[in-house]
Amino acid sequence: MAPASGTPTATPVGVLGTGSYLPSRVVSNEEVGHPAGVDGAWIETKTGILSRRWAAADEATSDLAAHAARAACAAAGLDPGELDYLVVATSTPDQPQPPTACLVAHLIGARRAAAFDLNAVCSGFVFGLATVSRLVGRGGYGLVIGADVYSRILDPTDRRTVVLFGDGAGAVVLGPVPAGHGVLDTRLVSDGGHHRLIEVPAGGSRMPASPATLADGQHYFRMLGRDVRDYVAEHVPPMLRELIGATGLAPAGVDHFVPHQANGLMLADLADRVGLAGQVRLTVREFGNTGAASVPITLDKTVHGVGVRPGQTVLLTAFGGGMAMGAAMLRWSAGLPAQRAA
Repeated sequence: MAPASGTPTATPVGVLGTGSYLPSRVVSNEEVGHPAGVDGAWIETKTGILSRRWAAADEATSDLAAHAARAACAAAGLDPGELDYLVVATSTPDQPQPPTACLVAHLIGARRAAAFDLNAVCSGFVFGLATVSRLVGRGGYGLVIGADVYSRILDPTDRRTVVLFGDGAGAVVLGPVPAGHGVLDTRLVSDGGHHRLIEVPAGGSRMPASPATLADGQHYFRMLGRDVRDYVAEHVPPMLRELIGATGLAPAGVDHFVPHQANGLMLADLADRVGLAGQVRLTVREFGNTGAASVPITLDKTVHGVGVRPGQTVLLTAFGGGMAMGAAMLRWSAGLPAQRAA
């Protein structure tokens, strides 16, 4: 299946500010490993993960998302009331309805924003970035948030999943940037023939929650890890090479490679396959796999860590349930256009 590509918008659109939020509770490998029958050393060797954060009992996805959203708006110098669009990419919403995005809009005071959720599982943030950049290309400002609370849907005895995932949220504000900057191009692709590789079987219209589904653990997150790894190794590198070439670059011309933080070993292999081992940015060791939040969290930590200078290129990519894959190439700008900054 050919990926959907994105052409530049009429008005160049880029990231004006980033933000992230991680819950305060640090969960060690030993804590998650014991119920799953593995030790901390095994987890670190197999995944490259040392710890992760889990939400407090009174924290839901909207709470994490609102924290990240406020930080991104502050970094952009934008009042949430000025937002035209607010998208929450998540596969762990507060509840089936209303959209978690509407709750976030209320929490941060985004009174005029069109708010909606987007579910492409771990690829959701990149799908949201591509979508909102096109909307904002006609004018206005958008906020894209990736937020997940996977700790609520993990089987504590399943070593294939419980050792990988953490909770968190990351966000970016999108708006007009100088010509030649911002979102240069995107690629989005979904392959529904492999939808069984990653799933939560129960709780929807096909298999409503019931005592039987609960007893059978059908409400837990499930993943065929080896098959997912093989799928990513086969399909993601060609998508990235095509996008890099389409933007007139070579791998050496990518300054920052920010992938979905699925598994440390998988990411090392992916970066090697695409020739980006020296530019890959990682947070998986300390935060684990935070679902749709992992790309914006890692982007925010990159901005405030090694730093992203104006004119540098940033390649984002994610892959997850569906199977869904996405990538975006950005050329960083100094922030808001001069006329607004004034």
